[in-house]
Amino acid sequence: MARALLRRALSLSAAAAAAAAAHPTPRFTAAFASSASSAVAPLRSPLDERLRRLLRSEISYIAERRPPYPPPSSFKSFAVEDRPGEQWVRLRAARAGAGAGAEEVKVEATMFDGAAEPPPEDAPLFQRVESLERGPRLHLSLIVEVTRGDRVLGFICSAWPDELAVGHVLTLRESGSGGRDFVYVKLDSAEREAVIKFLKEREVDEELAGFLHEYMANKEKMELFRWLKTVESFVDK
Repeated sequence: MARALLRRALSLSAAAAAAAAAHPTPRFTAAFASSASSAVAPLRSPLDERLRRLLRSEISYIAERRPPYPPPSSFKSFAVEDRPGEQWVRLRAARAGAGAGAEEVKVEATMFDGAAEPPPEDAPLFQRVESLERGPRLHLSLIVEVTRGDRVLGFICSAWPDELAVGHVLTLRESGSGGRDFVYVKLDSAEREAVIKFLKEREVDEELAGFLHEYMANKEKMELFRWLKTVESFVDK
């Protein structure tokens, strides 16, 4: 009886092996299908492909034709403080002195925030031609603080490519709550000349205005290049 059961079990095993050879198991088929589906990349829309081409073209143009240069970290006695993505830049300079005579000069400059009006249509022809050849005359806003001990003078200035104009002067006044309040001071022509001389002695002048214009033009390129690369990486995902 035992031998008969053994022969029956062997015959059933042989039959199962033959059936397995003739028909693949569902497990193998599922594994094959899974690997095949993972090997196929997801389809992208024509809009994605066109956007990718445009981004790569613009990135290549900036990188090859007008690449930004590494920004300088100083200008004259000023140290430049800049962070990627910010729309302003800060410069600091320290002037040595004994005791309360030591000063700190801080300049905060915005990126381009305006442009000069073009000449009117009835202006002389040479002025209109000169304006077209020169291109737009861009504007930067500056806030300058000169600190000496517990005294602070503030200046709101307009920086053009070759000129620095003083708009307002601010003096610090302690508020009742312990904070700081700035008071506007109106200047006559003689006082304005004295303020311009005061700032020039601290290297806040037309040379600084020209430096900031070049710096901000390069910063705009860097920010644009960084933004395009970010968008490209987002589209590629």
